Amino acid sequence: MDQIIAALRAIAEPTRLRLVALGAEGEWCVTDLVEILGQSQPRLSRHLRLLAEAGVFERAREGPNVFFRLADTGPGAALARAALARVPEDDPLLAADRHRARSLRAVRARAASAAFQANPVAWDELRALDLPAAAIEAALLAALPPGPLGRLLDIGTGTGRMLELLAPRAEGATGIDLSREMLALARARLSASGLGRCTLRQADMMRLPFPPASFDLVTLAMVLHYADEPAEVLAEAARVLAPQGTLAIVDLAPHGDDALVRRLAHRWPGFPAPQVAAWLAGAGLAPRPAVALPGPLTVHLHIATRAVPATSRAGAARIDA
Repeated sequence: MDQIIAALRAIAEPTRLRLVALGAEGEWCVTDLVEILGQSQPRLSRHLRLLAEAGVFERAREGPNVFFRLADTGPGAALARAALARVPEDDPLLAADRHRARSLRAVRARAASAAFQANPVAWDELRALDLPAAAIEAALLAALPPGPLGRLLDIGTGTGRMLELLAPRAEGATGIDLSREMLALARARLSASGLGRCTLRQADMMRLPFPPASFDLVTLAMVLHYADEPAEVLAEAARVLAPQGTLAIVDLAPHGDDALVRRLAHRWPGFPAPQVAAWLAGAGLAPRPAVALPGPLTVHLHIATRAVPATSRAGAARIDA
């Protein structure tokens, strides 16, 4: 009876129930859980200790880290699984946790890849997949508006290659990534390139920490195939795009390489160009025809612009008159 009461007390708290839901999907260290839940390490460590003492979680040490997962057996684990079975699958809080957990797993897989380990500072996915990076970057530059690029946002900046390429023409340049490790590498890369004025922030591409119409150019280079909900990512990118601004996407065309998807934790094996065009149109943007760039895997370049609102055009016409 004492074991059952301890388990019930352990899971009867919102944060601990969220931890149970994550622990049912795999094992996590405290640092991972801090990033997923956005809570402090001491607070989460206390919750994890209570769950472990109640037999709900198992602990396993690996080097300096301790990993936690939902226990396989025992009354505590059984009660936790029974409680989870009664939580709606579409609960917004748990759904957001699952999304961040998948994004973090993709970041971990990326950082564990052989190409990253060989040269972390120079790593980017175009080169890791042996794609014609120079030709793809040249096509991107040719497709962008000539002259100054205004305010630039690079979503999923990784080690900062897009910022290195485009920031010299930008009024201001910001990169976001979920991985602190990647942001540290990006800072080193940009500093070495004399681009220390670029702003780097840890943020989720599903919830950009910027007001509407903040940027004139938004880029997503080899990022969309990591997203749980690509259409929502594009809608969020469109939200922060100013009128007449440009959204540029570099991503894979559909391919059948399942081993690649597993190795780098991609959520999608590329995208058909009409599907991306439909998502862009649904986000209120005007997409151009996609440009196919051949290589070991075909890459698509998508460019879309945000139109000036009709009320603004009417006001401009009155001023001209």
